[in-house]
Amino acid sequence: MRFRGKSYGEIRKKLRVSKSTLNRWLEKIELTSLQKTQILKGLEKSRLAASNLKKADRLKRTKEMYQAGMQEFLFLSKKSLFKVGLALYWAEGDKNRLERVKFTNSDHRLIALMMRWFREICRVPENKFRIALHIHNLHMSTEVVDYWKHITNISEKQFHRPYVKRTSLGQRKNILYNGTCSIIINSKDLFRRITGWKIALLDEFLPDQNDLKSLLS
Repeated sequence: MRFRGKSYGEIRKKLRVSKSTLNRWLEKIELTSLQKTQILKGLEKSRLAASNLKKADRLKRTKEMYQAGMQEFLFLSKKSLFKVGLALYWAEGDKNRLERVKFTNSDHRLIALMMRWFREICRVPENKFRIALHIHNLHMSTEVVDYWKHITNISEKQFHRPYVKRTSLGQRKNILYNGTCSIIINSKDLFRRITGWKIALLDEFLPDQNDLKSLLS
């Protein structure tokens, strides 16, 4: 099998032996350049097949979560908090390809409202929340962290180290400004469910402009 260009993985799958056993059996086998080329081509083909399978599974899972979000919309839309939070997230939330849920704002009232939305509507477990702060070097870091801990009711252990931006100002002009706060939830499934909610929301108000429906094709 080795001389026919089979990789170690293919041989192990066929014979069901351990890698150490196979290494011992094949350690003295000398391969020609052509045989090595055949093995490399076989490995590339296997990797491509595995990659395509993984991609297909990801697309299938993504569409399933879009559909789940759309089906939830009818029930959830009866709650005023649902549509308010969804509209806010659509306006201020992350729209990146990382499929990470992230909402950023400097208004403590919006942060408090979105924390309630994530908890009551999205059902995010408490240990999944992460908080990131962007502050100026004029701030006292501990004071700002304490401020946002109170607003979000999140443990300091779940706060990232604050990002401090330097400023040329000699003092804070707005003493009520406490930097910007980002609520981060690393959940692709939630990101996709929210996308499904957006598709359903557009269908309700702007069915002729629902370009997000292309995600389901």
